[in-house]
Amino acid sequence: MTADSPLDAPRRTLLLAAGTTAITALASACAGGQTGTEAVGRAPTGLAVTRTPSGPPLACVLTPKSSEGPYYTPDSQIRSEVIEDREGVPLRLDLRIVRPSHGCGPMVKVTVEIWQADASGTYSQNGATYLRGTQTTDQDGRVSFRTIVPGWYAHIAPHVHFKVRPDEHREVSSQLFLPEELLQAIYAREPYSHRKAPAHPNTRDDRFAANGPQMTLNPVKDGAGYRATFTAGIA
Repeated sequence: MTADSPLDAPRRTLLLAAGTTAITALASACAGGQTGTEAVGRAPTGLAVTRTPSGPPLACVLTPKSSEGPYYTPDSQIRSEVIEDREGVPLRLDLRIVRPSHGCGPMVKVTVEIWQADASGTYSQNGATYLRGTQTTDQDGRVSFRTIVPGWYAHIAPHVHFKVRPDEHREVSSQLFLPEELLQAIYAREPYSHRKAPAHPNTRDDRFAANGPQMTLNPVKDGAGYRATFTAGIA
């Protein structure tokens, strides 16, 4: 199976903020202020790059986009539930899209797509549509997808791709990771355990080493599965 395209592909940039406190930190950064966090750098736009006192994840960081990879297909179905017949641990993914240049306010009626591999590390192709979907943000800039925890393939850290189209002329793509300890626990369960999982599914991937701290979700238990939130601010 072909791996995703390398990180040194042509880049665009987007402002990404993760975690439940991300909006506060992001708004402060947009205003040029601090929120009691430690400044660890400065983005080319002058936005502060801040880290919470407890360390990662980064609350506000300007980062290059990731390649959409070879398995992206356009015109995915408009839907929130993307699982279809795939087995796996449920994952509810709540995304919020904001615009830093407008006071970090919500981006309304913006198209957001996700796509990912199933528990066996396989993407839907050749007319299959599982684990792909498109939503349009609501008045608060939010979309929600019901999917599963992705499986691993090749040497790539397990991930969920997402693409945001701020308007008909622009698009940005990136990918979200999951904590390695959580993956190790999940991969010991069916249906993931049908294959021998890598001992370290994330850290064998150079792209995770480069972008993992700011791109890793922080899932919480949600019934039989997990729920995670992420805020993406388009620069």
